[in-house]
Amino acid sequence: MSDFTPLFKKCKVLAVVCLGAIFPILTFAQDNPYQVVYYWGELPGGRPMGVVTGVQPDIDGEHIWIIERCSANQCAGIDHHPIHKLDKEGNTVKSIGAGIFAWPHGFDMDADGNFWVTEGAPDGDARAAPGAERGMGHQVIKINQDGEVLMRLGEAGVPGDDETHFNGPAAVLVQPNGDFWIADGHRGGNNRIIKFNSDGEFLFQLGGGVDDTSRESGGFNDPHDLKMDSQGRLFVADRGNNRIQIFNQDGELLWGESGAVVTDLPGRQEDPVSITDGNGGVFIAWVDYRFDEQGDIFFQHLDNNGDILLDPSGVALAQVEGKQITINMCTDSLCGVFITCQDKRGCVDDDIYD
Repeated sequence: MSDFTPLFKKCKVLAVVCLGAIFPILTFAQDNPYQVVYYWGELPGGRPMGVVTGVQPDIDGEHIWIIERCSANQCAGIDHHPIHKLDKEGNTVKSIGAGIFAWPHGFDMDADGNFWVTEGAPDGDARAAPGAERGMGHQVIKINQDGEVLMRLGEAGVPGDDETHFNGPAAVLVQPNGDFWIADGHRGGNNRIIKFNSDGEFLFQLGGGVDDTSRESGGFNDPHDLKMDSQGRLFVADRGNNRIQIFNQDGELLWGESGAVVTDLPGRQEDPVSITDGNGGVFIAWVDYRFDEQGDIFFQHLDNNGDILLDPSGVALAQVEGKQITINMCTDSLCGVFITCQDKRGCVDDDIYD
């Protein structure tokens, strides 16, 4: 309809239309091609799997590796291998790591196929006690696929918050160049992210301190997992704060200390709705009251640096007399974004417009 402005651009940018109800979009979605297979994988001798804390595809493309807590939720004092190589049918073809770990948590594989495992039980946690009794815990350990220890970071059984100690580190992530990041630590740990070079030398830390459960940007409360995208941006699962924070290689918080500015316009802009564009950016729609006291629907696109891609004033999708509210958004497999809005122009009942 002429009241609603469609924008059509190629896949690498976006395709935007203000559609009718969201229900047709859901109805015609493709069937889910994935299936859940319960109780997949068998350990040697048929012993049960313990708590599985990580899985990694092998560099051969034919196997996967898992790490589990020795048929229980603890490995200290248990003579089982916690790391297993499984084929596509779930058969264990190799097991390693007995006696090395107390309470394994984080699990990563580097470009050479070596494993990096964190001892994730913090000081004072009941789960740390069996390891502490044996002088184990508070380390990040690198081993090869034959179970040989190649590197230990931290002092076994000794918690701390300096450059050479950890307190129940929760996660480790190794970059392709060998540099690595550690989330230290888990539930009552040091609440910091540390970067090391490929030789294990301390570079810098973000956040920090057992009592520093910060909600401020760049601070953490139980940082629990780490991931990195193809652009080298570090994504931190800041578990206690229910958020994800994104940093560059220098530890700078992306999108600014207060986030990215979407609108800096006169009048009221309210009720924003957003969805990722699949390339690190975001689509945002909102109700805008600059031109109509009952509200219009405007739209903006930000790239992965938080920079505005469209007109700084936003793009009007529904700028008509009367009230438009209740925005919803979804994206399709062709890089398009669909925005629906509820139209209340002089109607007894609410209408959905194209």
